[in-house]
Amino acid sequence: MKTVRHLLGACTAVALLMTPFVAHAEATADDATAMVKKGVSFIKANGKEKGHAEISSKTSQFKKDDLYLVVYGLDGMVHAHGANEKMIGKNLIELKDIDGKPFVKERVEMAKTKATFWQDYKFTNPETKKIEPKSMYCEKLDESVVCGGIYK
Repeated sequence: MKTVRHLLGACTAVALLMTPFVAHAEATADDATAMVKKGVSFIKANGKEKGHAEISSKTSQFKKDDLYLVVYGLDGMVHAHGANEKMIGKNLIELKDIDGKPFVKERVEMAKTKATFWQDYKFTNPETKKIEPKSMYCEKLDESVVCGGIYK
């Protein structure tokens, strides 16, 4: 019996050593781009109401680790928010990051002239709860902009 326990222990140790360590995965630029494109396609296929609801859902298919989508109207109104549903219906056009950058205003202004773009600013990471540099990939969709970002 003692030999069986030693053998099982040894097998477990070998299995653990052979299993790759999976750390908390941070989203990549490719992840953000793909998720925004998927979100835009979902909204186009299902309509704004269903699309915004899915993006904002706690079980949304548009959330993965620290990556989530946000939809702003070109006036700064939040239509969908994958990390904080309390923001929905609020106009954040005057919101500034820790450095005083009016990132929502800048974002919607960029959306008025570009179909797709990246924007850098600082924001609270919902995973770490710390303010971190963030790059947001955005695509204009009608009178809104769909964005998903990565923390650097």
